Amino acid sequence: MSENAAHNQPGASVRERPDGEGEKPSAGRRGGSPGSRGRTTIADGVVEKIAGLAAREVMGVHAMGGTGMARTFGAVRERVPGSSRSVSQGVKVEVGETQTAIDLDIVIDYGVEIADVAGAVREYVISAVERMTGLEVVEVNIAVSDVKLPGEEDDDSQSQLR
Repeated sequence: MSENAAHNQPGASVRERPDGEGEKPSAGRRGGSPGSRGRTTIADGVVEKIAGLAAREVMGVHAMGGTGMARTFGAVRERVPGSSRSVSQGVKVEVGETQTAIDLDIVIDYGVEIADVAGAVREYVISAVERMTGLEVVEVNIAVSDVKLPGEEDDDSQSQLR
């Protein structure tokens, strides 16, 4: 993004060089562009959160996580003061230097086409993770572990109502 473009973006800022000139060093000086001077690492938990949030946004996904017992433990954990909902529940990732693989465990709503929901989840998760992290998503494996039936109480709704 050019400096002018950054100034036109709400909340965007341009970091000035220590000498106050504010210009970007040329690629020829000091061994390349500033983006190539150093290394960025992305923790597994970061990718898990991005993938978990993205998967939850797909219509037809009722919840994330495996068995009802695992979701119940998650709901109990949410009731502890100071804790928050685990957005990475039901998500496992392996992150390398440039690639990542993602395993998702989802619960779907009754009546939706599982293959369509799984495809949409896969597409949305890949898009979100690649856009936000720059990592190449090599695979997204989806396990549908349960179906939420109409009128069936959520495992976590009981704990939230108390």
